[in-house]
Amino acid sequence: MHQHTYQDPSDLTRARQVGALAPPESAAWRGFQQAVDRTDGAVPRKVRELVAVAVALTTQCSYCLDVHTAQARRHGVTPEELAEVVFVAGAVRAGGSLAHGLQAMKLYEAHG
Repeated sequence: MHQHTYQDPSDLTRARQVGALAPPESAAWRGFQQAVDRTDGAVPRKVRELVAVAVALTTQCSYCLDVHTAQARRHGVTPEELAEVVFVAGAVRAGGSLAHGLQAMKLYEAHG
């Protein structure tokens, strides 16, 4: 019986294969990644990686979390900084639930 494994780090090796199947889209995506990797911007690389980790936590992308946690460590992020970002991202995500909850209450009233 074949067992499917989801969110396996080895899946990242398929990125080139997928990119070769859609070259213009792949090039555009690589441009976004180059923006993250910049070292000459106003936002230092360490901060860029902390932002990337926070976004990966919020979007729940295991692959992004893997890649950007490794880069964050390489660029000097401490365990304490990473832990704080985990809770900041969680708090902001919870805020989004509240914001949408307020909208749900308004919509509920509008449908009354």
